[in-house]
Amino acid sequence: MPNADNRVMHPDRRIAVRAGERQYHIELGPGELAEYILLPGDPDRTSRIASRFESIELERRHREFASVTGIYRGQRVSVVSTGIGTDNVEIVMAEILAITEQPTIIRVGSSGALQPEMRLGDLAISTGAVRLEATTSFFVHDGYPAVAHYEAVAALVEAAERLGHRYHMGITATAPGFFGAQGRPIPQLPIRYPDLAEDMARQRVMNFEMEASALLVLATLARCRAGVVCAVYANRTTGEFISGEAQDAAEAACVNTGLESLLIMAEMDRQKREAGTDRWRPSLWRHSV
Repeated sequence: MPNADNRVMHPDRRIAVRAGERQYHIELGPGELAEYILLPGDPDRTSRIASRFESIELERRHREFASVTGIYRGQRVSVVSTGIGTDNVEIVMAEILAITEQPTIIRVGSSGALQPEMRLGDLAISTGAVRLEATTSFFVHDGYPAVAHYEAVAALVEAAERLGHRYHMGITATAPGFFGAQGRPIPQLPIRYPDLAEDMARQRVMNFEMEASALLVLATLARCRAGVVCAVYANRTTGEFISGEAQDAAEAACVNTGLESLLIMAEMDRQKREAGTDRWRPSLWRHSV
Protein backbone atom coordinates (compact mmCIF):
# COMPACT_ATOMS: atom_id res chain seq x y z
CA MET A 1 0.00 0.00 0.00
CA PRO A 2 1.86 3.08 -1.22
CA ASN A 3 0.16 5.50 1.17
CA ALA A 4 0.63 3.38 4.30
CA ASP A 5 2.42 5.00 7.23
CA ASN A 6 5.49 2.83 7.76
CA ARG A 7 6.86 4.82 10.70
CA VAL A 8 7.71 2.77 13.79
CA MET A 9 7.11 4.39 17.16
CA HIS A 10 10.17 3.87 19.35
CA PRO A 11 9.99 4.39 23.12
CA ASP A 12 11.99 7.28 24.55
CA ARG A 13 15.28 5.65 25.57
CA ARG A 14 15.84 8.34 28.20
CA ILE A 15 13.00 6.95 30.30
CA ALA A 16 14.42 4.94 33.19
CA VAL A 17 11.11 4.31 34.96
CA ARG A 18 8.86 1.99 32.96
CA ALA A 19 5.23 2.07 34.02
CA GLY A 20 3.85 -1.33 34.93
CA GLU A 21 7.24 -2.99 35.45
CA ARG A 22 9.21 -4.00 38.55
CA GLN A 23 11.06 -0.91 39.67
CA TYR A 24 14.84 -0.72 39.88
CA HIS A 25 15.36 0.90 43.29
CA ILE A 26 12.37 -0.09 45.42
CA GLU A 27 12.14 -3.54 43.75
CA LEU A 28 8.36 -3.50 43.70
CA GLY A 29 6.00 -4.26 40.82
CA PRO A 30 2.37 -3.55 39.93
CA GLY A 31 -0.09 -4.65 42.58
CA GLU A 32 2.49 -4.83 45.37
CA LEU A 33 1.72 -1.38 46.75
CA ALA A 34 -1.55 -0.19 48.19
CA GLU A 35 -3.03 3.11 47.03
CA TYR A 36 -2.65 4.50 50.59
CA ILE A 37 1.03 4.85 51.49
CA LEU A 38 3.16 6.07 54.39
CA LEU A 39 6.66 7.37 53.64
CA PRO A 40 9.05 7.33 56.60
CA GLY A 41 12.65 8.30 56.02
CA ASP A 42 14.36 5.73 58.26
CA PRO A 43 14.16 2.21 56.75
CA ASP A 44 14.19 0.70 60.25
CA ARG A 45 11.01 2.60 61.02
CA THR A 46 9.19 0.55 58.40
CA SER A 47 9.20 -2.64 60.45
CA ARG A 48 8.07 -0.74 63.54
CA ILE A 49 5.12 0.64 61.58
CA ALA A 50 4.31 -2.81 60.16
CA SER A 51 4.11 -4.22 63.69
CA ARG A 52 0.77 -2.39 63.95
CA PHE A 53 -0.69 -4.24 60.94
CA GLU A 54 -3.24 -7.02 61.32
CA SER A 55 -1.60 -8.95 58.49
CA ILE A 56 1.34 -8.54 56.12
CA GLU A 57 1.29 -9.64 52.48
CA LEU A 58 4.70 -8.34 51.38
CA GLU A 59 8.01 -7.25 52.90
CA ARG A 60 11.01 -6.18 50.85
CA ARG A 61 14.21 -4.21 51.33
CA HIS A 62 16.70 -2.95 48.75
CA ARG A 63 19.34 -0.39 49.71
CA GLU A 64 17.64 2.19 51.97
CA PHE A 65 14.20 1.41 50.53
CA ALA A 66 12.28 -0.88 52.89
CA SER A 67 8.69 -1.67 51.96
CA VAL A 68 5.75 -3.41 53.62
CA THR A 69 2.19 -3.89 52.38
CA GLY A 70 -0.52 -5.20 54.63
CA ILE A 71 -3.85 -4.59 56.34
CA TYR A 72 -4.28 -1.92 59.00
CA ARG A 73 -7.70 -1.80 60.68
CA GLY A 74 -9.30 -3.34 57.62
CA GLN A 75 -7.62 -1.04 55.10
CA ARG A 76 -4.86 -2.13 52.71
CA VAL A 77 -1.89 0.21 53.21
CA SER A 78 1.81 0.28 52.36
CA VAL A 79 4.94 1.73 53.92
CA VAL A 80 7.99 2.67 51.84
CA SER A 81 11.07 4.25 53.38
CA THR A 82 12.84 6.96 51.42
CA GLY A 83 16.12 7.33 53.23
CA ILE A 84 17.37 10.89 53.73
CA GLY A 85 16.88 13.77 51.35
CA THR A 86 14.84 15.04 48.43
CA ASP A 87 16.95 13.17 45.89
CA ASN A 88 15.82 9.90 47.45
CA VAL A 89 12.22 11.10 47.55
CA GLU A 90 12.39 11.77 43.81
CA ILE A 91 13.46 8.17 43.20
CA VAL A 92 10.76 6.70 45.42
CA MET A 93 8.01 8.93 44.05
CA ALA A 94 8.89 8.20 40.41
CA GLU A 95 8.82 4.46 41.04
CA ILE A 96 5.65 4.52 43.16
CA LEU A 97 3.85 6.48 40.45
CA ALA A 98 4.93 3.92 37.84
CA ILE A 99 3.16 1.04 39.61
CA THR A 100 0.11 2.63 41.25
CA GLU A 101 -3.01 4.34 39.93
CA GLN A 102 -3.48 7.49 42.01
CA PRO A 103 -1.75 7.03 45.37
CA THR A 104 -2.41 8.93 48.56
CA ILE A 105 0.89 9.53 50.34
CA ILE A 106 1.71 10.78 53.83
CA ARG A 107 5.26 11.45 54.96
CA VAL A 108 5.93 10.63 58.62
CA GLY A 109 9.23 12.02 59.80
CA SER A 110 11.23 14.00 62.31
CA SER A 111 12.04 17.69 62.33
CA GLY A 112 13.54 20.64 64.15
CA ALA A 113 11.15 23.28 65.46
CA LEU A 114 11.80 26.94 64.65
CA GLN A 115 9.08 28.57 66.76
CA PRO A 116 9.50 28.93 70.54
CA GLU A 117 6.03 27.63 71.44
CA MET A 118 6.79 24.22 69.90
CA ARG A 119 7.78 21.55 72.42
CA LEU A 120 9.82 18.40 71.98
CA GLY A 121 7.46 15.59 71.01
CA ASP A 122 4.86 17.87 69.41
CA LEU A 123 3.67 17.18 65.88
CA ALA A 124 4.17 19.55 62.94
CA ILE A 125 1.61 19.29 60.12
CA SER A 126 2.87 20.99 56.98
CA THR A 127 0.54 23.13 54.88
CA GLY A 128 3.40 23.81 52.47
CA ALA A 129 7.19 23.92 52.27
CA VAL A 130 9.96 26.38 51.42
CA ARG A 131 12.03 24.77 48.66
CA LEU A 132 15.58 25.28 49.93
CA GLU A 133 16.63 22.15 48.04
CA ALA A 134 17.48 21.91 44.33
CA THR A 135 15.84 18.61 43.36
CA THR A 136 12.45 20.11 42.56
CA SER A 137 14.04 22.80 40.37
CA PHE A 138 14.58 20.08 37.78
CA PHE A 139 10.77 19.75 37.57
CA VAL A 140 9.28 23.20 38.14
CA HIS A 141 10.01 26.93 38.04
CA ASP A 142 11.85 28.29 41.08
CA GLY A 143 8.74 30.22 42.13
CA TYR A 144 6.53 27.12 42.08
CA PRO A 145 4.98 26.42 45.51
CA ALA A 146 5.24 23.14 47.41
CA VAL A 147 1.72 22.74 48.80
CA ALA A 148 0.10 19.92 50.74
CA HIS A 149 -3.23 18.64 49.45
CA TYR A 150 -6.11 20.13 51.44
CA GLU A 151 -7.66 16.70 52.07
CA ALA A 152 -4.38 15.43 53.49
CA VAL A 153 -4.05 18.45 55.79
CA ALA A 154 -7.65 18.06 56.99
CA ALA A 155 -7.14 14.33 57.58
CA LEU A 156 -3.93 14.87 59.53
CA VAL A 157 -5.55 17.51 61.73
CA GLU A 158 -8.54 15.23 62.36
CA ALA A 159 -6.19 12.33 63.14
CA ALA A 160 -4.12 14.34 65.62
CA GLU A 161 -7.29 15.58 67.32
CA ARG A 162 -8.77 12.06 67.58
CA LEU A 163 -5.57 10.69 69.06
CA GLY A 164 -5.09 13.59 71.45
CA HIS A 165 -1.67 14.69 70.19
CA ARG A 166 -0.47 18.25 70.55
CA TYR A 167 0.22 19.62 67.06
CA HIS A 168 1.06 22.72 65.06
CA MET A 169 0.25 23.69 61.46
CA GLY A 170 2.32 25.83 59.16
CA ILE A 171 5.04 26.18 56.59
CA THR A 172 7.99 23.78 56.65
CA ALA A 173 11.47 24.51 55.27
CA THR A 174 12.97 21.59 53.37
CA ALA A 175 16.76 21.78 53.52
CA PRO A 176 19.22 19.84 51.33
CA GLY A 177 21.33 18.82 54.32
CA PHE A 178 21.42 18.54 58.11
CA PHE A 179 24.33 20.71 59.20
CA GLY A 180 25.42 23.70 57.14
CA ALA A 181 22.30 23.49 54.98
CA GLN A 182 20.24 24.25 58.09
CA GLY A 183 22.58 26.93 59.41
CA ARG A 184 24.24 24.67 61.95
CA PRO A 185 27.88 25.64 62.53
CA ILE A 186 30.58 23.12 61.62
CA PRO A 187 33.88 23.87 63.40
CA GLN A 188 36.00 22.44 60.58
CA LEU A 189 34.04 24.09 57.74
CA PRO A 190 32.77 27.57 56.87
CA ILE A 191 29.05 27.79 56.17
CA ARG A 192 27.39 30.31 53.88
CA TYR A 193 24.18 31.05 55.80
CA PRO A 194 24.85 30.89 59.55
CA ASP A 195 21.65 32.85 60.30
CA LEU A 196 19.37 30.64 58.20
CA ALA A 197 17.34 29.27 61.12
CA GLU A 198 16.71 32.75 62.49
CA ASP A 199 15.80 34.00 59.02
CA MET A 200 13.27 31.20 58.53
CA ALA A 201 11.83 31.73 62.01
CA ARG A 202 11.30 35.44 61.30
CA GLN A 203 9.27 34.43 58.26
CA ARG A 204 7.07 32.27 60.53
CA VAL A 205 8.43 29.03 59.12
CA MET A 206 7.43 26.28 61.54
CA ASN A 207 10.15 23.66 61.20
CA PHE A 208 13.15 22.31 59.31
CA GLU A 209 13.23 18.87 57.70
CA MET A 210 14.70 17.31 54.55
CA GLU A 211 12.03 15.67 52.36
CA ALA A 212 8.66 17.46 52.37
CA SER A 213 8.99 19.85 49.44
CA ALA A 214 9.93 17.12 46.97
CA LEU A 215 6.98 14.96 48.00
CA LEU A 216 4.54 17.86 47.78
CA VAL A 217 5.73 19.19 44.43
CA LEU A 218 5.89 15.80 42.73
CA ALA A 219 2.52 14.74 44.13
CA THR A 220 0.97 17.96 42.84
CA LEU A 221 2.45 17.38 39.40
CA ALA A 222 1.15 13.80 39.42
CA ARG A 223 -2.31 14.99 40.56
CA CYS A 224 -2.34 12.86 43.66
CA ARG A 225 -2.73 13.69 47.34
CA ALA A 226 0.18 14.13 49.70
CA GLY A 227 0.69 15.45 53.19
CA VAL A 228 3.42 15.64 55.81
CA VAL A 229 3.48 15.19 59.57
CA CYS A 230 6.71 15.29 61.55
CA ALA A 231 7.53 14.84 65.20
CA VAL A 232 9.59 17.59 66.82
CA TYR A 233 12.92 16.01 67.75
CA ALA A 234 14.81 19.29 68.27
CA ASN A 235 13.99 22.89 69.08
CA ARG A 236 16.35 25.27 67.32
CA THR A 237 15.44 28.24 69.53
CA THR A 238 16.28 26.45 72.80
CA GLY A 239 18.91 23.97 71.63
CA GLU A 240 17.00 21.03 73.13
CA PHE A 241 17.13 17.59 71.51
CA ILE A 242 14.86 14.63 72.25
CA SER A 243 16.11 11.21 73.33
CA GLY A 244 15.17 7.91 74.92
CA GLU A 245 11.56 7.12 75.75
CA ALA A 246 10.44 10.62 74.78
CA GLN A 247 11.78 10.05 71.26
CA ASP A 248 10.03 6.68 71.03
CA ALA A 249 6.76 8.30 72.12
CA ALA A 250 7.15 11.11 69.59
CA GLU A 251 7.79 8.64 66.77
CA ALA A 252 4.74 6.60 67.80
CA ALA A 253 2.55 9.71 67.88
CA CYS A 254 3.69 10.70 64.41
CA VAL A 255 3.25 7.23 62.92
CA ASN A 256 -0.16 6.68 64.50
CA THR A 257 -1.32 10.07 63.25
CA GLY A 258 -0.13 9.21 59.75
CA LEU A 259 -1.89 5.85 59.76
CA GLU A 260 -5.08 7.35 61.13
CA SER A 261 -5.00 10.01 58.41
CA LEU A 262 -4.84 7.31 55.73
CA LEU A 263 -7.97 5.69 57.18
CA ILE A 264 -9.68 9.06 57.23
CA MET A 265 -8.81 9.73 53.59
CA ALA A 266 -10.02 6.27 52.60
CA GLU A 267 -13.34 7.17 54.26
CA MET A 268 -13.34 10.53 52.47
CA ASP A 269 -12.97 8.63 49.21
CA ARG A 270 -15.89 6.36 49.99
CA GLN A 271 -18.08 9.33 50.83
CA LYS A 272 -17.05 11.14 47.63
CA ARG A 273 -18.01 8.09 45.59
CA GLU A 274 -21.40 7.93 47.29
CA ALA A 275 -21.96 11.64 46.62
CA GLY A 276 -20.81 11.35 43.01
CA THR A 277 -18.08 13.96 43.36
CA ASP A 278 -14.30 14.00 43.10
CA ARG A 279 -13.83 16.77 45.68
CA TRP A 280 -14.30 16.24 49.39
CA ARG A 281 -16.02 18.93 51.42
CA PRO A 282 -16.87 19.08 55.12
CA SER A 283 -20.60 18.65 54.54
CA LEU A 284 -19.94 15.12 53.23
CA TRP A 285 -18.33 13.96 56.45
CA ARG A 286 -19.83 11.19 58.51
CA HIS A 287 -17.55 10.02 61.30
CA SER A 288 -17.39 6.24 60.85
CA VAL A 289 -13.70 5.30 61.25
